[in-house]
Amino acid sequence: MVPVPPRQRVHARSAVPATRAGSPARTAGAGTAPAGAGEAGAAVLPAGADRFDAFEETGPAFEPRRLRPSLLRWPAPPYLLATDLAAFALSRVVVPQVGPADLVVLGVLLTCLHVAGLYRSRLSVSLLDDAPRLLGGVAAAVAVHIGVHGLMPGTAPRAALLAQALVLLLSVLLARSAAYATMRWARRSGRVRHTALIVGAGHLGIRIGNVLREHPEHGLDPVGFVDSSPRVEGDEELPAPVLSGYDDLATQIQDFAVKVVIVAFGAMREAELVEVLRTCDRLRCEIIIVPRLYEVHPTTSDTDLLRGIPLVRVRRAPFRTPGWRLKRAFDVLFSGVALVALAPVMAACAAAVRWEGGPGIIFRQQRVGLDGRGFDVLKFRSLKPVDETESATNWNIKHDDRLGPVGRFLRQTSLDELPQLWNILRGDMSIVGPRPERPHFVDEFSGLIPRYTWRHRVPSGLTGWAQVNGLRGDTSIEDRAQFDNYYIENWSLWLDIKIILRTTTQVLTRAGG
Repeated sequence: MVPVPPRQRVHARSAVPATRAGSPARTAGAGTAPAGAGEAGAAVLPAGADRFDAFEETGPAFEPRRLRPSLLRWPAPPYLLATDLAAFALSRVVVPQVGPADLVVLGVLLTCLHVAGLYRSRLSVSLLDDAPRLLGGVAAAVAVHIGVHGLMPGTAPRAALLAQALVLLLSVLLARSAAYATMRWARRSGRVRHTALIVGAGHLGIRIGNVLREHPEHGLDPVGFVDSSPRVEGDEELPAPVLSGYDDLATQIQDFAVKVVIVAFGAMREAELVEVLRTCDRLRCEIIIVPRLYEVHPTTSDTDLLRGIPLVRVRRAPFRTPGWRLKRAFDVLFSGVALVALAPVMAACAAAVRWEGGPGIIFRQQRVGLDGRGFDVLKFRSLKPVDETESATNWNIKHDDRLGPVGRFLRQTSLDELPQLWNILRGDMSIVGPRPERPHFVDEFSGLIPRYTWRHRVPSGLTGWAQVNGLRGDTSIEDRAQFDNYYIENWSLWLDIKIILRTTTQVLTRAGG
């Protein structure tokens, strides 16, 4: 990612919304003023003043308010998980039929609620909206409970199991109701507030800003808009200032410690806006998008509602998820074990390379990896290049006449890639990821293929989604970039496992390059 240049901070008054002429100014309190505004108060828009220049950059520099550590400041998922655990424990106290099957029931219940999306942070929480999914999760857990008891000797009476199921359902509903009421109270009272930035200062963006100001139960304080060409119609007034154009989005997120970015409709074309949003991948903020044709957009369990406006939360970048740490742990474990287990094979490959081509068993080549940083990839040498220029610019040696039988065999079986296990252990690469390319070709492809450099958002890999789909050697670079970016956007541990299994099959059948 290209580092964001430093920028002059916007001052406190520019983070406070204007009010209509003649109306009482909003004061800091009850969660209506943005976190960190202190006692700056609200800036009243003078009659006849330009709406976009009315927010003067005066006063002390804006610094987001740092609240004292509190359980209320924790994210919603831990609260909700603790709530359901407490509800399950309560149901077992009321109807004490505790047994080994209870752990199974609890696991099924929590899994079903997680799959139903009931452990994610949401702007609007409602027990009535979630009741069908809560009922479904409890029903699945009870069905498993009855099935397990049916397989065990000396099971409890069916009536006791049904009574326990009813108590469990009531406990979950009551506990969730209390948790949701607590969340709304904490947001309205200002104990839980998150800074929000609205991308697009058009009619829809202004409407979203006003909703957030007037309904603090959503827990968001709009500190400003990002728009290169703000459009205000009629007597509309901005609930927050226009801080900058689109190109400074990442800077504004850092300056104002923004936790949520809401993308409304603006003047920038969608393809260009996606490029801007990509600069925020490594920033710790959530991105929520108003879908196109939102008036007819269906409301699902994955949709947030903001006073009738559907919002879709963008999936977190893979490297910001807990599973990414497991991926790195697996890389270290797998590469370490493989280096030991395959030591005899690697020794045989080294001896064969030395016999065919003389000294220089390991071939080092500069490649481009994570965030465009270079590193030396290691391979068993297939042939000796004439010079470094040939090594850096020769696209493929598969049909090179100088390639001997050992080098050809190593390439066909992908055994020449085994030294890259050391790259993986060091952290230069991962087992699965986009294949690293040489700087010469990265420069060439970046100017020809849109979004080619997006491949560098994650570490390079020994194998990848493009390779197991036949895109290696003399194949379309554009298709490779598309497959690599698909892998990044849809990454999961299971996808890595699937790629490893398919790679193993291709190596055994010599479907190499």
